Amino acid sequence: MRGLKLVMLVALLLVCGGYRECYKPAGRGDALPKHIKTLAIPPFQNPSLRYKVEQRFTSAMIDEALRRSRSLRVTSSPEGADAVMLGTIRNFFFRPVLLDDIGRARLVEVTLIVGLTLRDQTKNKILFDNQNYVFRAEYEVTGDPQSFFNEEGPATDRLARDFARSVLTAIMEGF
Repeated sequence: MRGLKLVMLVALLLVCGGYRECYKPAGRGDALPKHIKTLAIPPFQNPSLRYKVEQRFTSAMIDEALRRSRSLRVTSSPEGADAVMLGTIRNFFFRPVLLDDIGRARLVEVTLIVGLTLRDQTKNKILFDNQNYVFRAEYEVTGDPQSFFNEEGPATDRLARDFARSVLTAIMEGF
C-alpha cells in the first residue's frame, strides 16, 4: 500500500511538474532575449509609391513598442541598439469589397504587405523574419454625399496601429 502511494505521488509530480511553463498569460512580452534593452526602429522603407505611408507605420510601431514594454528603450538609430527592426512596405493598396445599389464603394479593404526583420545586434542573430507579412483591414465609406469625408487618412492610421499591435504580439509574445 505504501509503495502504491509513493508511485502515485511520483507520477503526480512528474505529470504536474512537466506542465508548469505551459500556461503563460497573454501580455507578458518576455519572448525577447533578456539582454535586449534597446530596440531601434529606423524609418521603414517605402518602394510602394504610397506617399509618406512609411512615416505612419514607423510611428505606430514605435508607439506600440513603448506602450508594450516600459523597460525597453526605443530609438530610431541602430547605433548602440541591442536589436534593430527593419521594415519595408512592399505593397499597400485599397480594394472595394462592397458596393451600394448604384455601384459606389461602401466597404473598402486595405491590404498591406511588409517585409520585416528583427535582428539581435549583440549576438548577430535574426529573431524574427517575415518578408511577406500580409495585414488586412476594412473601413466603411459613407453613402451620403453631403457628409462625405475622405476616410483614407484616418483608416491608414488605424491600420498602422493595428498592424503594429499584430507585429509586436507576434514578436514579443513568441507567436
